[in-house]
Amino acid sequence: MDDVKIRLLQTLEQNHRVTTKTLATMLKLTEDDVKQMIKEMEEARIILGYVTLVDWEKANNNDNVTAIIDVKVTPQRDVGFDEIAERICRFPEVKGVYLMSGAYDLSVIIEGTSMKKVAFFVAEKLASLENVQSTATHFVLKKYKQDGIVFEEDNKDHRLVVSP
Repeated sequence: MDDVKIRLLQTLEQNHRVTTKTLATMLKLTEDDVKQMIKEMEEARIILGYVTLVDWEKANNNDNVTAIIDVKVTPQRDVGFDEIAERICRFPEVKGVYLMSGAYDLSVIIEGTSMKKVAFFVAEKLASLENVQSTATHFVLKKYKQDGIVFEEDNKDHRLVVSP
């Protein structure tokens, strides 16, 4: 992939609301060229979607609980971890699934409306899947940074006080 497409992707990743006109100016291309490149990358599934990151605590709508679940599985012959990961992805509660190195094989991020519902999801749906050996659930207590965006900017003055 050439440098222009990489720069386009990096810019869109930081702010998907940048206009094609602004992108064209930044990349020294025509607006039609930028539109065509974006269309091609969407069709090739390089660009998978556009998201808005919301701080739900500030919106006073923080009813959801987020949990990170470490899952140890038995890999299957010829498909490894892919088949079990694809099954886990189908649950609507699941927001992300990652193959990991270390003590656990998969890291699953889920959202539920309460800790109890997350616990039932783990016990009834996730842990009961064939080839799942064990799980370890970690509840997110506070988000500081996500997708490169800091949730609370530190606006404190860190200078030392000088007194006469």
